[in-house]
Amino acid sequence: TCALPISDVEIIRRETGFSGFYRMDILTLRHRLFRGGWGPELRRELFVRRDAVCVLPYDPWADTVVLLEQVRVGALDKSERPWLIELVAGLFDDDESPEDVAHREAQEEADLTLLKLLPIMRYFPSPGGSDERVHLYCALVDSAGAGGIHGLDSEGEDIRVSVWPRTDAIAAMENGLIDNAASIIGLQWLAMHASRLREEAGARP
Repeated sequence: TCALPISDVEIIRRETGFSGFYRMDILTLRHRLFRGGWGPELRRELFVRRDAVCVLPYDPWADTVVLLEQVRVGALDKSERPWLIELVAGLFDDDESPEDVAHREAQEEADLTLLKLLPIMRYFPSPGGSDERVHLYCALVDSAGAGGIHGLDSEGEDIRVSVWPRTDAIAAMENGLIDNAASIIGLQWLAMHASRLREEAGARP
């Protein structure tokens, strides 16, 4: 069954509730119903933020992944371990392509050069209350020498970078140590495609 089109949603009012690094809009809207006719007016808060790019760096020659660890404010109230194990990630700046963001963030956060970018998918991580869309990639890298502490001092970043055997990273995902959406999706994709990527990689550059 096809979804209803955007024309079947009427935004009656849109107001800014808060504007800072992020923005919160307050929408009054109504939409057509599957059973026909229009539903009642609804009031919804929308967390407005720039789209993000997430990159899983994978070394097919060593069968390893490069993962980051940093404290995340969203985990403070609900986790005993707010330093999350994650992918390379960042938000779009003006006029950047997803590929531009991927290469910039890999350099800033992990001192990594991406050899090849492989699109995985685009998805909405929390569409019930946020308009953010994530562009998710796997990137082929040479993980030799990767690691250490990285990030931009000007942004208060303190990022620990480490190299994991692919099988260890997937096990960490399965036992809940890695518990954020982009990392889970990326590692599940890699579990399905690693053999092919290793076959196609050829000799180490």
